[in-house]
Amino acid sequence: MAKSVLIVDDEPNIVLSLRFVMERAGYAVTTTADGDEALRLAHAAPPDLILLDIMLPTRNGYDICRELRAETKFTGTKIIMLTAKHRDAERQTGLALGADDYITKPFSTREVVAQVEALLGRSGQAGV
Repeated sequence: MAKSVLIVDDEPNIVLSLRFVMERAGYAVTTTADGDEALRLAHAAPPDLILLDIMLPTRNGYDICRELRAETKFTGTKIIMLTAKHRDAERQTGLALGADDYITKPFSTREVVAQVEALLGRSGQAGV
């Protein structure tokens, strides 16, 4: 069974490229552009990993990260923050809230796949 990745970003081109590379790497992918919807999706089927933008409609990525980390059901869910915010203070905030990694935009999709694989294992396929 493929490991699951939830992509939360409101930029359609980023979502499209991330979905493509994650599916090609063998992950089961779900996407949303909305913070509230991200929480609903995560609660309905906790993903193995979330690629989480900070600046989103309805609720920002910091709030989502904080809320998920407050629940034990998401202890095993990895979170990578994706953002255009380059300042060290934003990075430290994301990591302090429980993000496992922080990647700034623009980014290489290969870099994102490498970080996902580092956190989840070398392949999207369980047991491979």
